[in-house]
Amino acid sequence: MRPVVIAACLLLLAPITDSWWASGSAVILDPRMVCKKNRRTRSKLSQICRNETGLLKEISRGVTLGATECAHQFRGRRWNCTTQRRSMRKILMRDTRETGFVNAITAAGVTYAITRACTAGSLLECSCEKDAPKPRRGRSSQVTVPSVVSTSRWQWGGCSDNVRFGLKKSREFMDSRYRKRSDVKTLIKLHNHNAGRLAIRNNMRVECKCHGVSGSCTLKTCWWRMPTFREVGDKLRDRFEGAAKVISSNDGESFMPESPTLKRPGKKDIIYSEESPDFCLPNIKSGSLGTQGRRCNTSSVGTDSCDQLCCRRGYKKTTIKETANCNCQFKWCCEVRCDTCLVKRDIKTCL
Repeated sequence: MRPVVIAACLLLLAPITDSWWASGSAVILDPRMVCKKNRRTRSKLSQICRNETGLLKEISRGVTLGATECAHQFRGRRWNCTTQRRSMRKILMRDTRETGFVNAITAAGVTYAITRACTAGSLLECSCEKDAPKPRRGRSSQVTVPSVVSTSRWQWGGCSDNVRFGLKKSREFMDSRYRKRSDVKTLIKLHNHNAGRLAIRNNMRVECKCHGVSGSCTLKTCWWRMPTFREVGDKLRDRFEGAAKVISSNDGESFMPESPTLKRPGKKDIIYSEESPDFCLPNIKSGSLGTQGRRCNTSSVGTDSCDQLCCRRGYKKTTIKETANCNCQFKWCCEVRCDTCLVKRDIKTCL
C-alpha cells in the first residue's frame, strides 16, 4: 500500500475524529475539514483557511511527503510507519519516540512543501529570497559559505529557497492551536514539530553558478538551497535513534530529562515521555500490528534481519517464480536484445 496522508490527520486533528474521510482503506486529510473546525476563531490557522487557499494545497502535499518519508525510513523495522488507520491513531495518542518522529517528519514535510512552492512561484503569498541571508541572533555577522565560493569573486543572487516563509506558515498552521496549552504532552509535540523544521533550516546549503567567457568563472552567483527531503529524513531518523526521554518539571509548564544526570535535550533532538511497545505481536491497545507475515532478510544483521524483525519466532521460506530479462546481447548499432526467462526467488516471511 502506498503511504498516504495519515500522520498529519492525527497531528492536526486529534482527537477530532469526524475530520476524516475514507477512500477505500486509505484515510486522507481534507484541509477543508481542518478549516471548518477553526473558522470561528481568530487564530493564524483560521486566517490561512480564509485567505490562503493555495497554501492549504501545499500543506497537504507536505503531509504526504512526510508520510511517504516516514514509511521509507521505517520500512525494515518492526514498526514500519503503517498506514493502517486504527494503528496510527493509537500510536499518536501515546507519546513514544515513534510519535515524536511522526510529529517531526510531518512538520518538516509541511515546511519543505511550502518553501518549494515559494521558489517555484506557485504561491501568491511568497516568492524566492533575493537578498543575502541575515545572520542568526547571537552569531557573527559574517555569512559562512563553502570554500569553493571564496576562491573567486561571488555575489548573492539567483533564487534562494524562502525557508523563512515555510517555517512561519508551518508554525501557524500546525502549532497555533496548541500555544495556550502547557501540559507536558503538548510541549513535547511542539518541541518535535520544531525539531523537524530545524532539520531543514540547519542544513541549508549554498549553490553557485559560474559566469565568464569560456567558462572562466570570473564571477559566481550564489544562493541558498534546501537539502533533499531524503537527507532531512535521514537526519531525523538519526535523532530518533538518540531520542531523549523527558518528564514534566515541577512547575507543570516545562519538561526535564528523566534522569537528573542526563543532559537537557537540545532544540534539534526528538523527545518522548513513554516507552515504546516491542511491536512483535498484535496489540489493539498500543496500536501494534505485529510482524507476522512481514518479509525479512536472512543476510542482514540490522533491523530487517529475520532474527530481529521476526522477534526470534522464526520464519518460513517460499519460492516464487518471476519473469526477468536474460541472455542480453548488444546489437550494432545501437540496440540491446534480451530473452525473457523464468527465475526462482526465495522469500522469507516471519512466523
